[in-house]
Amino acid sequence: MSTENYTLSFDQVSAGYHDRLVLRDISLLFPPDKISALIGPNGAGKSTLIKTASGIIPVTKGRVKVNGFDISKVNSSERARLISVIPQARNLPSAFTVREVVLMGRTAYSGWFGQFSKEDVEIVELAMQRTDTFSLAERRIGELSGGEAQRVLLARAIAQQSRVMLLDEPTTHLDIQYQINLLDLILKLTKEDHLVVVLAIHDLNLVSRYADHIALLVDGRIQADGSPTEVLQPEILSTAYQLEMKVFHPEGSIFPIILPRET
Repeated sequence: MSTENYTLSFDQVSAGYHDRLVLRDISLLFPPDKISALIGPNGAGKSTLIKTASGIIPVTKGRVKVNGFDISKVNSSERARLISVIPQARNLPSAFTVREVVLMGRTAYSGWFGQFSKEDVEIVELAMQRTDTFSLAERRIGELSGGEAQRVLLARAIAQQSRVMLLDEPTTHLDIQYQINLLDLILKLTKEDHLVVVLAIHDLNLVSRYADHIALLVDGRIQADGSPTEVLQPEILSTAYQLEMKVFHPEGSIFPIILPRET
């Protein structure tokens, strides 16, 4: 994998579904080597931004670029080499084996009906080893726990060898142990592979613990964009979520805790 640092950028992007505009004039830069968290209330546009970044939803105005490449100008295979998407594991087809799912990450290089090379197989096996899923290779997806299945999706993205990784609510329906294990692994991969990682997530305390950069969306617009220290401010969060929020710093902890203020 190239050591060149990639970026993902939105330049005055508006996008939506048919005649319904969801994102309005979004300008953002997602840097490499960092986890960028998308936060905001339900319906703010987080999932739409992920889909727009991956090319699933076309922009109606502006441009989405990976390292200067306008993603609307490249074909699906080229886009898949630039960007991987990790959905929630519950969307996986249960009959496939773990190995089959991770091999899907190589279709951007071989095509849906192409033959997988020895190199493809080696890349897939390494991806499973890095995500601790190699021992599950012949298991059916339907037999796995939610945390195991989510790691399989992460292995598929690693096998894809893209430099931008998009995750849409990956910790939903996982218990706290699996949430922490998954995010620890994502953090490790972000630093080791110099990835651009964009994570749509609801849990503000996980954001506090793992995010290097935060973009706060409200009604399809950016309300705040910056470091956790800059964005995780009670007045900013209270306005965005229409609920009085408290941010406090427990003694001995480097991560603030965010809670709704007691009434």
